[in-house]
Amino acid sequence: MTSRWWFYPVIAGLALIITPLLLLMFAAMLVYPTLPSLEALTDYKPKIPLRVYSTEGVLIGEFGEERRALVKIDEVPDLMKKAVLAAEDDRFYEHGGIDYLGVLRATYNNFTSGGVKQGASTITMQVARNFFLTKEKKLSRKFNEVLLAIKIEHNLSKDEILQLYINHIYLGQRAYGFAAAAQGYFGKSLDQLGVAEFAMLAGLPKAPSIYNPVVNPKRAKLRQTYVLRRMHELGFINIQQQEAALHQPLMVKRSYQEFSGKADYLAEMVRQEIFKRYQDDTYTQGIKVYTTIRQQDQATAYEALRKGVLEYDRRHGYRGPEGYIDLQKGNTEEELEEALQDIADSDDMIPAVVIEANPKGIRAYSKGGAIAKISGEGLKFAQPYMGNKTALNKRLRVGSLIHVQKDEKNIWKIVQLPQVEAAFVSASPRNGAIYALVGGFDFNRNQFNHVTQAWRQPGSSFKPFIYSAALEKGLTPATVIDDAPLVIDAAVTGSEAWEPKNYDGVFEGPMRMRQALIKSKNMVSIRILQTITPQYAQDYITKFGFDAAKHPPYLTMALGAGSVTPMQMLTGYSVFANGGFRIAPYFIQRIEDSNGKVLHQAAPVVAGENAQQVIDVRNAYTMVNMMQGVVQHGTAFRAMQLGRHDLAGKTGTTNDSMDAWFSGFHPTVVGITWVGFDNPRSLGERETGGGAALPIWMDYMGKILKKVPEVTYTMPENMVAARINNEGLRDEAGDLVEYFYTENLPPEKPVPPPEKSLIETIIDHIF
Repeated sequence: MTSRWWFYPVIAGLALIITPLLLLMFAAMLVYPTLPSLEALTDYKPKIPLRVYSTEGVLIGEFGEERRALVKIDEVPDLMKKAVLAAEDDRFYEHGGIDYLGVLRATYNNFTSGGVKQGASTITMQVARNFFLTKEKKLSRKFNEVLLAIKIEHNLSKDEILQLYINHIYLGQRAYGFAAAAQGYFGKSLDQLGVAEFAMLAGLPKAPSIYNPVVNPKRAKLRQTYVLRRMHELGFINIQQQEAALHQPLMVKRSYQEFSGKADYLAEMVRQEIFKRYQDDTYTQGIKVYTTIRQQDQATAYEALRKGVLEYDRRHGYRGPEGYIDLQKGNTEEELEEALQDIADSDDMIPAVVIEANPKGIRAYSKGGAIAKISGEGLKFAQPYMGNKTALNKRLRVGSLIHVQKDEKNIWKIVQLPQVEAAFVSASPRNGAIYALVGGFDFNRNQFNHVTQAWRQPGSSFKPFIYSAALEKGLTPATVIDDAPLVIDAAVTGSEAWEPKNYDGVFEGPMRMRQALIKSKNMVSIRILQTITPQYAQDYITKFGFDAAKHPPYLTMALGAGSVTPMQMLTGYSVFANGGFRIAPYFIQRIEDSNGKVLHQAAPVVAGENAQQVIDVRNAYTMVNMMQGVVQHGTAFRAMQLGRHDLAGKTGTTNDSMDAWFSGFHPTVVGITWVGFDNPRSLGERETGGGAALPIWMDYMGKILKKVPEVTYTMPENMVAARINNEGLRDEAGDLVEYFYTENLPPEKPVPPPEKSLIETIIDHIF
């Protein structure tokens, strides 16, 4: 008996071990049947946002509480999968949902470190927790998590589990899944990423807020370094790949809303339209909208508008620093970054704080950590604000808040956020498909869409519609009208006498209608409107899509005193460009559900096919020809720098230069540009449509039409070309050629009687 003294302690020890295990097994037997169904995994239907694409299929916008982009496991790059395994669960393909070796390793490491430093959750356990459980730290939750992991492993393959994890895990910036995070942080799809980017993303699941490269770039870098080291230790990458990835600079996006093409205004228009149709399903059902936007057109229009606005802003001078902060000696980078945190950047215009200033230049800490050294040409714009004679609250000095930008030569310069606004829209005149739409300088600063929402006076850019009405009333481009002073008395205006002027203040006397449009003569336009009557013109302009109520039947209509939007002007000018047909601008080509089923397909009316013809083709041809003259010889002559003879259009400048327009076209594309202040005020006495708006239009058209052959407009039937003189009469000896309807030819110049001989003259005198 004494030789078996050890037996009872062993039995007791075994009992202490076996009893809890039996209890756990009993609990598991009770709990397992009550575990939730795996239908959420086997029939995975996450909330997928509304996505908006260009006509080429490039993502230009996304709307939803959760940003997701589902990918199949065989579409995920191998190194992305390996980076995830290295960071989260390197024995994923070896264990059955619970990594017992990992548990022992984590327990040992936590015990020796004196705290909880390492977890033991497998990828399967994380899937169980993310789909079915909360993150509360309770033993019951952990127990259920373990059982669910076992259940998942028995019902799904390893690849199916990893696919769920890769698509569902939250990674910060409202991005769920690695495909959405790739787009959100780097603006790329998964297959466009490299090792450094894979490792950065793989480090996020542990703590998205802590390792977010947008908010905490330093911590994100430390986590990336760890993931790369683990990838090397596990043999997933070699030492050269590890070192290269460690030293590769990553271009992390500051905002998730930065999509290709810079089409925020158009994307918002799509969102509003889709919400009208599908209400709350808009943001959760994975609806895909393919627009008519062409990526190159949109990017070109965006750059052209911003360039034009900034050039206007520079012409009117620097307004001084945007504010000041009290800098102390030895400010840390974190303190400087915090000071700039709430100051918005605008694309490549980055907020910065001046940390050193002297007459030769300044050094500024820019948001994100770069040090901008600015001198010479880069400082010239703001130089007047550096002298001691400048008031302290306007002086450019240490602590000044500014915006900086790199030019095309990669040199820093001081810029300022403009106060002026602008809009640009282009479309096909044949069917109205919108190619580019930029509703303002910066959507993040001002969501007001000036293309569709800004009702402004069109000024002289409205004159072509009055001239078109005149052609219908029998006037011709050769009709001579007096450019002379005009006074409209109070009895006619209904208020006080009106004495309009030409923009240049010069009156040139009788001139042909063509000359008057080329020179944008106000007096001639008013006399034309007097001839055809304002009531007739008010009714006529509705053919082009304008609202009659916005254009009261007064003589001021001749000068564009009514109200239009740039989108309406696009519709109106398309009628001229396509030969007289009314088309409707549209921007949604088709709508698909999450499975690719087409829910809606656009069926636009097409000029020359099923669109309504609203003006005579001869009228359209004549107006195009006259507006070609505006470009080749008139107020838009600057556009001849593009070296083309197939462009037509009209400048517009309103009273006191409140609004500047250029509306013009090529047979394949119509473009409308507007520049002005939201709270209307003068752009400056020398600012005109030709100076402020036309350059934006030219920048766009110059690039879009670069490889497009020049077009010759064909004269329609029942028209003739005839020589005329300066009096607008047909004259075989005339130097001018004009185009007329065959039934509306002007009279011929009277033929003088033949000279009589001296004898005939004497006889006539005698008798």
